[in-house]
Amino acid sequence: MLPAEIIRKKRDGGRLSAHEIQDFIRAYVAGDIPDYQVSALLMAVFFNGLAPDETAALTRTMMSSGRTYTLASGRPLIDKHSTGGVGDKVSLILAPLAAACGLAVPMVSGRGLGHTGGTLDKLESIPGFSIHLSPEQFERQVSELGVAMIGQSDDFVPADKKLYALRDVTATVESIPLICASILSKKAASGARGIVMDVKCGTGAFMQNLEDARALAEALVATGKALELPVRAVLTDMNQPLGQAIGNANEVWESVECLRGGGPTDLREITIELTAEMLLLGGVETDLATARATAGEKLASGAAYDLFIEMVERQGGNSAFADDQKLLPHARFKEKYTAAQDGYFQVTDCRAIGIAALTLGAGRRKATDAVDHATGLHMLARIGDKVTAGQPLVRIDYNDADALAECRAYLDHAFAIVDEAPQRPELILEKIS
Repeated sequence: MLPAEIIRKKRDGGRLSAHEIQDFIRAYVAGDIPDYQVSALLMAVFFNGLAPDETAALTRTMMSSGRTYTLASGRPLIDKHSTGGVGDKVSLILAPLAAACGLAVPMVSGRGLGHTGGTLDKLESIPGFSIHLSPEQFERQVSELGVAMIGQSDDFVPADKKLYALRDVTATVESIPLICASILSKKAASGARGIVMDVKCGTGAFMQNLEDARALAEALVATGKALELPVRAVLTDMNQPLGQAIGNANEVWESVECLRGGGPTDLREITIELTAEMLLLGGVETDLATARATAGEKLASGAAYDLFIEMVERQGGNSAFADDQKLLPHARFKEKYTAAQDGYFQVTDCRAIGIAALTLGAGRRKATDAVDHATGLHMLARIGDKVTAGQPLVRIDYNDADALAECRAYLDHAFAIVDEAPQRPELILEKIS
């Protein structure tokens, strides 16, 4: 296998065989191919794409590059993945909710990426919570409790770790085949036998228009079919933050409120819809209306909340935080961002809201940065709300006064007050299976 010939073939629009992909990736993980050659192949893929069978071959090779989980459960093993958004804390609610409905959810999650928050960063806001379980502990907890939420270990899909680091610095993150392989290799390796994809679309998402989001969703479904891994995709709006809380500890608290039957309406709606799709995929329910009703009942009854608390305790967390918010990290200072004039509230750039939270410490400018779990934002207005001059639009929770000005500058770009009421966005845009 000559790496340069494989690069040349893809550069010229050729189709790579499964063996060529397998040999190239395995050699890279073993340290036998340098980063500069892999970067060249990534750029060739970025411009020329991969066919579904190529994407499937890449996904299989990445999945088998390290440890995989073979889970034994009497329940259907169904997982969910989001392509990332602002204020997206759905996994914290959905995982125990789906388990309460009769599924087993083996969730291996990630950290924040750019302007989007990470499930692991949120979970680590909980005092004592460990995102690290041994393979035996992970498998036992999924079997007994029906849910575990952990981070990626060093020997779990190492090919994805190496490739993603290069994609991040070579401007190839947005490649749809590479996104598919990255997501599905980890989900398949975690033991999931079916996946519901929440593909975000809007100014706060990586896919900002419906055409691109649909293309990603279709590619994920097609790759899943090639892998014999059932995938359903739900396209959801990300033109404004999901829920009100943006950050880490504050998103955990909002998730607890939702698990108790409260919380923002949009957060409950999308969580129930995605859970219902998981129930259909797992064969627990056979029609969407019944699946929604089942998910809604388990959320309202407190069954999902009870499972969440047990999961926290099993993973070393202090569940007392759920009754005492002061046990979570909290910021020293709070300030309001207010409307400059009368009119109707409009979000013009949801991504800027995510970056505003990042500047406070809620996210990372680079991978080695520490996260300040206490900082973040709290939305006090939604698209279409009528507001008056001086009315608070956002609460800013911060620890570093020097970061406040930068945060405000991003918020200035994120919002507008307009004369006519803008249309409120639809939360569920489309479904593909």
